[in-house]
Amino acid sequence: QVQLVESGGGLVQAGGSLRLSCAASGRTFGNYALGWFRQAPGKEREFVATINWSGGKTYYADSVKGRFTISRDNAKNTVYLQMNSLKPEDTAVYYCAQSRYSDLTRFYELYEYDYWGQGTQVTVSS
Repeated sequence: QVQLVESGGGLVQAGGSLRLSCAASGRTFGNYALGWFRQAPGKEREFVATINWSGGKTYYADSVKGRFTISRDNAKNTVYLQMNSLKPEDTAVYYCAQSRYSDLTRFYELYEYDYWGQGTQVTVSS
């Protein structure tokens, strides 16, 4: 059984930074692509960033490009999301997800990911 556990969320002022972590267990971590999604109150869950199995390919939503960085440490079975220059509109619950594939084409689609964490709250005050 795959488990994904996020951490690192919290309250931060606009312009600040946070680093989210997601620790995975249950299947060979280094074989699969990973992603971060977020869901604000009253809105649908949306794609934030993804990274392929090796870390050699990353993709970002336009809204976070240049501010967020996704990375992974396969030795630690952990994926990270470094978030800089945070804005109030970044406020959401952030979820990490693991795909059943090593590389993704439709990486922005929720159905490409078969395991999800419980989420961590990020609140950015203005």
